Amino acid sequence: MTDRVYPSSKPTSAGAAPGGATAPAAAAPAKSHLYNPTRPAYRPQSRRRGPRRSCRSVFCCCFFWFLIVLLLLILLAATAGAALWVFYRPHSPTFSVSTFKTTKFNLSASSADATSSGRLSAAFNLTVTTRNPNKKITIFYDPFTISVSSNDVVLANGSYPAFASSPKDFTALKPTISGQSRDLDADSVTSLRSDLKKKSGLPLEFRMDTKVKIKMGGFKSSKVGIRVTCNGIQAGLPKGKSPTVASTSNSKCEVDLRIKIWKWTF
Repeated sequence: MTDRVYPSSKPTSAGAAPGGATAPAAAAPAKSHLYNPTRPAYRPQSRRRGPRRSCRSVFCCCFFWFLIVLLLLILLAATAGAALWVFYRPHSPTFSVSTFKTTKFNLSASSADATSSGRLSAAFNLTVTTRNPNKKITIFYDPFTISVSSNDVVLANGSYPAFASSPKDFTALKPTISGQSRDLDADSVTSLRSDLKKKSGLPLEFRMDTKVKIKMGGFKSSKVGIRVTCNGIQAGLPKGKSPTVASTSNSKCEVDLRIKIWKWTF
């Protein structure tokens, strides 16, 4: 009986070699879209940050806000000062010389020549009246440093203790000013002798230095220096042990603030 040959169910590949041998697979065609020599290489771009502010712009901004704050503080201080001024109406104290007596004045030359250097010993008694013109302000005075001079030649020194001046108060100060015997140069001796020969007498200047603070209600200020200068006093020499009363009719006292900044006083 003749055997029947049935065809295989698997189709024979087109490239199969006759006799059942399998032919090698043909290479896959090149894909031109995978590589393009003219295409630029990929470069990842970094994230762009906002522009940085320069040091100059930061400084200008800080300076601007500093000026704004400073102006606000000045405005607040001015407003507070104006409110205090309107409510309290502060006024500076007044001083006047009531009496001025020369109890001792000895000027002697140290040699036979009267124009040469000499020695001076002087003492004075005086009464100074101070008034507080304010209605609601109390003034506190520190101890006073007092000096009497004539044409910038210091004749004697003294002091006066601290005290407080109530509103609308009058206070009489009676310091005793004396100076130890001391040497003077020739120019000072000549100036004093020349003034003593005048009919008007020896021109004197009375000066007091101290520090004060004020109290307005519950507020107390810090201390500030003041200088009281009284001019227009004409004094003569005492006769024996009797003091000489100086003329104070033309005397005038001025009160000036003394502000000290480091080494300088204004």
